[in-house]
Amino acid sequence: MAQSLDDVLAGDAELPLNDDLKNVIVAWLDHLIVERGQSAATREAYERDARQFLAFLKTQLGHPPCLADLERLNAKTIRAFLAGRRKAGVTSRSLARSLSALRTLFRWLEREDTLKNRAILQVAAPKIPHSIPKPLTVQGAASLIERDGGGPEDWITARDVAVMLLLYGSGLRISEALSLMPRTAPIDGRDIMHVTGKGGKERLVPALAVVSEAISKYMRLCPYPLEPDRPLFRGARGGPLSPRLIQLAMEKLRYELQLPDTATPHALRHSFATHLLSAGADLRQIQELLGHASLSTTQVYTEVDRARLLTVYDQAHPRASRS
Repeated sequence: MAQSLDDVLAGDAELPLNDDLKNVIVAWLDHLIVERGQSAATREAYERDARQFLAFLKTQLGHPPCLADLERLNAKTIRAFLAGRRKAGVTSRSLARSLSALRTLFRWLEREDTLKNRAILQVAAPKIPHSIPKPLTVQGAASLIERDGGGPEDWITARDVAVMLLLYGSGLRISEALSLMPRTAPIDGRDIMHVTGKGGKERLVPALAVVSEAISKYMRLCPYPLEPDRPLFRGARGGPLSPRLIQLAMEKLRYELQLPDTATPHALRHSFATHLLSAGADLRQIQELLGHASLSTTQVYTEVDRARLLTVYDQAHPRASRS
């Protein structure tokens, strides 16, 4: 069972100096939400990273760490923490996030005049293997959303199609699609959605007519009352729809439609961006639609499109090499 922050910092010392560290960590985590607008999921991930690091320090020091221990921390100890995590099977991507969380913590400690220790800056981030998104083909994406279901009253299928259309037709993240409410859904003539994305950032996303029609159909068939300010999409028992149910629906469809294992809900968002780029959409426009903070995040789709073009070239050009 995972230790809590209280467990990690619990000690038998007469003067519990580690209480100061606990209060500082809690204040930092609150700062992430209140001042930086991070999501609860980000706060939870950063808390876990900090807790794991403090637990490592406790083992190294032989006592619960306090603020003075953080002030004396050196780069060698931080590298030893990352090496231990890697030995335990943690991926480079997760290690990079842990290091980012610790850097954020130490920058905040310095800004708050709590302590200053820049040893963390001497530690290089792990190299993350380069990968590009794996979108579906246009035909593959269409096969997922052009389904009528088992009959006119099949509200579950209507729901799943509506969610998948929001991912492929509007480029939403699954969390964004499932956070829609009837009052924010693109229905009753509304063709623009106000979407709240990562970090609480809002953006306007247009909705195609086919997306609006799919949502309206689901709402007509849904057997549960859909209050304006409650989640639009419901599970079989009427509660908010879990992302896992959409993932399971995709797994089932992969088998039925003989789609690749890379056909996931997030692949629909990748497909939205890639297919727009292939059709000539501007990269800046795609960035706005996806809600990316940086254009560099969106530019990965140029590699997807380039790879697709090279494959077509190799298959079609008379002078292309043949194996």
